[in-house]
Amino acid sequence: QVQLVESGGGSVQAGGSLRLSCAASGSTFSKNLMGWFRQAPGMEREGLAAVYTGTGRTFYADSVKGRFTFSQDKVTKTIYLQMNMLKPEDTAMYYCATSDDLPFVSVSVTLRPDRYAYWGQGTQVTVSS
Repeated sequence: QVQLVESGGGSVQAGGSLRLSCAASGSTFSKNLMGWFRQAPGMEREGLAAVYTGTGRTFYADSVKGRFTFSQDKVTKTIYLQMNMLKPEDTAMYYCATSDDLPFVSVSVTLRPDRYAYWGQGTQVTVSS
């Protein structure tokens, strides 16, 4: 049974930073595709960043490139999303997700929510202006 537990969300002012964590259990972390997503009220779930844990190859959505950084700790089976220069439009529920080591097709496909089989419960990020 794969379980993902996110933490690190909170409220910050615009320009601030947060670091989200996602602890994975019950999965073969060394050969997974893992990703970070967010969903604001009334909006579709948006892929932000993803990594093939085996190779460390990382992908970012244009909306967060240069501001968000994905990292992983294979020993603790934890992935992180360092979020800097936060904006009010970054306000959303943030989720991590994982799937088996699927072959790479394209960045846009890799960041599609339907690419992922297992999801955490989410952590709220609120950015005030």
